[in-house]
Amino acid sequence: MKVNHTIASLDKSTGGPARSVTHLISEVLDLSKDVSLDLTTLSSKSPIIQSFNKENSNIFFFKNKIKFKKSYDLYHAQGIWQIPMHHMVKEARKNNKPYIITIRGMLEPWSLKQSCIKKKIALKLYQFKDLKKATCLHATADMEVNTIRALGLKNPIAMIPNGINIDQFPKEMPLKSIKKKKILFLSRIHPKKGIENLIEAWLNVEVDIKKKWRLDIVGNGDKEYIEKLKKIIKKEKLQEEIFILPPVFGLKKVSLYREASLFVLPTFSENFGVVIAEALASYTPVITTKGAPWEDLEGYDCGWWIDIGVKPLIDCLQLAMSCKKEEILIKGKNGRKLIEEKYSIRSVAEKMLQLYDWILNNGKKPNFINLL
Repeated sequence: MKVNHTIASLDKSTGGPARSVTHLISEVLDLSKDVSLDLTTLSSKSPIIQSFNKENSNIFFFKNKIKFKKSYDLYHAQGIWQIPMHHMVKEARKNNKPYIITIRGMLEPWSLKQSCIKKKIALKLYQFKDLKKATCLHATADMEVNTIRALGLKNPIAMIPNGINIDQFPKEMPLKSIKKKKILFLSRIHPKKGIENLIEAWLNVEVDIKKKWRLDIVGNGDKEYIEKLKKIIKKEKLQEEIFILPPVFGLKKVSLYREASLFVLPTFSENFGVVIAEALASYTPVITTKGAPWEDLEGYDCGWWIDIGVKPLIDCLQLAMSCKKEEILIKGKNGRKLIEEKYSIRSVAEKMLQLYDWILNNGKKPNFINLL
């Protein structure tokens, strides 16, 4: 089975997609020796990985336009809108081969409103056709399945969540910060993530509640936007309470998750939110919005799943920050259990192999396939 994955960029600055795709591919290769899997992408300054260091896999970097050095049995696009994925689709159709498109939240209402004129043009020129003719579409949450169906697409949809390599997150309970408790935001610093709502909410949290806490905003993003956030923080005299810090990776990132008492992602739209899974794997309860598909936070009692907006965030922060240490500890343990049971990269890779087998070998239809 020869499979090609195509993604626009593997740069560290792109956040979750680069991590989730490379983790998935690596795990698929470990699970099956019958799969040859290549990854095609554009060159960037700081790719998250240069090679999988495995015999049956390559990463091909191209400067301007991606090319395909050989043919494949199956093609898998990681995202939409970007030209590299359209080129992959054209290659698949030219060779009369099946292809999958992972939507990655790019059809959600909030996403469609961004650069909406360009996207309307792209939909008419090529994007809707590329989606409509896909052998299968891949969604990472039930919410995304509903979004795809609402647009009139009738393809089979595989609902497979993103996964994380839980082995990278220590099994033992961490020691949380004591002197100054930490709330952590760790993600791409972008308007989509709701950071301005977070700052405004923090400003309105009762002084007695937040006096023993600090808020760390960690990540990379557009310099002008980061400067805008810093000016807001300075204007509101929050420099001793809110800190914008540069991105961290590897063990340092895991340490930040484990030190935090709470993790917050007040996003407007998220197809998955790998940082949420990483925080939960680190025994850290999560606050996120219903713009992210994480109702499991309530089902497993490991966090808070709230409406989008400043008022719900104020109420939730005050509630969470007022919890006793024992309550936070229990929620942290519940979060780790959730990730172990539902979001390990091993279970996700197994499902992806089932999907490939179903498409290429007329195997048994997996129970995660949504058919009209």
